[in-house]
Amino acid sequence: MPAARQTVEHVLVVPTELFREIGWFQGFHADAAPYLETLFDPAYTSYRPRDEVEEDPGFKQLIPYCVFRCAGRVFHYTRGTKQGESRLHAKRSIGVGGHISREDAADGGSPYLEGLQRELAEEVFIDTGYRQRCVGLINDDDTPVGRVHLGIVHLFDLNEPQVRPREASMIETGFADPADLIAAREGFESWSQICLEHLFGGR
Repeated sequence: MPAARQTVEHVLVVPTELFREIGWFQGFHADAAPYLETLFDPAYTSYRPRDEVEEDPGFKQLIPYCVFRCAGRVFHYTRGTKQGESRLHAKRSIGVGGHISREDAADGGSPYLEGLQRELAEEVFIDTGYRQRCVGLINDDDTPVGRVHLGIVHLFDLNEPQVRPREASMIETGFADPADLIAAREGFESWSQICLEHLFGGR
């Protein structure tokens, strides 16, 4: 009996050259609106095999990166070895999110918003009300992971500190004062370091 054929995940990307034309930056950029209007234009987006674009700096994968805050304290966790991106294993993080897949476009709505909600539902339980807004973009061309991704940062202000991991690979979770996280920033993945610096006064 033939082996079952593995499904290849296709993820949302834009040409890196387009990002450079809009305005390249390194680190955090708070004015996201001019970028998003162009980056989400169907004329420029495409879905490509994830295993190919993970090693191809000619494309940027668009990634929602969700940060949770309650009463000034920030949710954080450590990435276990079962998480998909092996280059981030054992790193601490304050961001939850992931790739936008071709399947997120199936219902005819916004693939990005569908993917954002899917990623949240896959990774955490949010047992409280919240308000959320997009607060900026992250680009980090100094790391192999960052070179092929572009982060879209969403800040969630929670009514209560009620976020629980759904994935077993998300360990050592909790809420902490941003100053304590900033003091330990070297243990965090680069996107979290950038967010801590620019969102919570660590510059």
